[in-house]
Amino acid sequence: MTHDHDLELRPTAAQTEAALNPPPGRNGGDLVVETLAGLGATTVFGLPGQHALGMFDALRRSDLRYIGLRVENNAGFAADAYGRITGEAAPLLLSTGPGALTSLAALQEARAASAPVLAISSQIPTAGLGGGRHGYLHELPDQSASFRGVVKSVHPVRTQSQIPSAIAEAWKSALTAPHGPVWVEIPQDVLLAPTLLPVVTAVDATPEELIPRPELTAVAAHLLSNAARPAIIAGGGVVRADASKKLRQLAEKLQAPVVTTPGGKGAFPWTHPLSLQSWLEDRHTTDFLEDADVVLVVGSGLGELSSNYHTFAPRGRVIQIEADLGKLESNHPALGIHADAWHGLQALLETVTERADATAAERVGELLGRVRERIASQELTLEQGVLESVRKALPADSPSFWDMTILAYWAWSAFDAKGPNHLHSAQGAGGLGYGFPAALGAAAADPTRPVLAVSGDGGALYSIAELATAKQYDLNVTWLIVDDGGYGILREYMTDAFGEATATELTRPDYVALAESFGVRGVRTTPEALESDLAKALGEPGPSVVVLPAVLRMFAATHVG
Repeated sequence: MTHDHDLELRPTAAQTEAALNPPPGRNGGDLVVETLAGLGATTVFGLPGQHALGMFDALRRSDLRYIGLRVENNAGFAADAYGRITGEAAPLLLSTGPGALTSLAALQEARAASAPVLAISSQIPTAGLGGGRHGYLHELPDQSASFRGVVKSVHPVRTQSQIPSAIAEAWKSALTAPHGPVWVEIPQDVLLAPTLLPVVTAVDATPEELIPRPELTAVAAHLLSNAARPAIIAGGGVVRADASKKLRQLAEKLQAPVVTTPGGKGAFPWTHPLSLQSWLEDRHTTDFLEDADVVLVVGSGLGELSSNYHTFAPRGRVIQIEADLGKLESNHPALGIHADAWHGLQALLETVTERADATAAERVGELLGRVRERIASQELTLEQGVLESVRKALPADSPSFWDMTILAYWAWSAFDAKGPNHLHSAQGAGGLGYGFPAALGAAAADPTRPVLAVSGDGGALYSIAELATAKQYDLNVTWLIVDDGGYGILREYMTDAFGEATATELTRPDYVALAESFGVRGVRTTPEALESDLAKALGEPGPSVVVLPAVLRMFAATHVG
């Protein structure tokens, strides 16, 4: 009996000839880059090391573009941003031991933010595996164990024939909702050994779709259709799933106000009559959401930052659509729907009944007015002016990447991202040093738009080495460094808690002179000149640095007594 697919699997004469006579001079590393190319990758990030040289040697025989950073963690941040901007899995090539471990903080951020990063590291030679203490350079008793609690999945390789399938499996995992970083490791000798395996061509690694169960969406649609005061909290899952249009359609059909989390910035239009914007760190907003009789949470686990530091206590029913199974009902009892945000919202659009609510826009306006009054009472004109200058200088379609710094904390609440997938920060894991290397990855993904990075001077010192990367690849990134002489947010936290700060003050370089030493344009600005200086830097191609000496303050917290 002949099946139709048997005909599809039969190679042509030309394919057979090519498979029987692969080009000479290939090694295990070629199988890695051939598989990546077959999966559709065009750009890889990384940093070479002794055990990984087989992969890097193979790059010169491929059409893949390589962006080499100076620190593995920064390479991970760049890959993270590339994955967020493109929606593709971003390959990250690393060496063994210290090189691999240095990427851990970046991979934690990618996991928390659901960024698809395909990390491929080398491993000590096969003879040293198994936990023995053989004393190989970079040896760990179990390297994969260091990553299992950080990445989404781990894929060890031990022979050359395993390479294409392991990488394809990892690629599929990275791009199946929830997106996330994955880990492949290949021993040095497997990468270096000559191979007679045929050239890897097309590889199928289609991500699985995460469809909601219809009996759950039917209940959710009934609750929302009959709600008196529905509200929606939109998280990063909406952005990752490219579901912003679905969100807007559902909100308008239900006349439900929408607030976005830090990860969900831009998922809903900032000036829409139903937009509560992003003021989740505000008791007025928390009260508004608590008063809703039905709250739809889409693509968020309602973690610390998205729940006003776990003070949100909903009185109504909660419906939660979430791709990460472990986040369903992890913070609040809910009708938990395990689904990708796009499919979950689409299912609700097809089943909810349109609501009329003449008061919804009015209630939104009143809420935003109360928020404005609270901020206005705190004499924060410098901070508001700086954020406004950044918004005016940054083109509406340009992405921005924010480090963990006071201005970023302001941006989470008060910055209009002008669209989905435009504003990104390290709010997932909260590590320092994200902004600049991530912006480099975004510029590599799309060189047609200028990219903004925002750091404090403390976070900037994590990333200074990447000025060399920006210059080498002529990446179109403007780096705004707000220089307040220390770890500004920690200074505030410690002063508030203990009366004075310890270990927060920093000796720092002349950032303008330092940038110029790398051949990168630098300018020192003031709050008054920031808009024009930043707009000029963003308007000129290539990398640049704008330094703003300023001590900024946070708005008062509302989650404490």
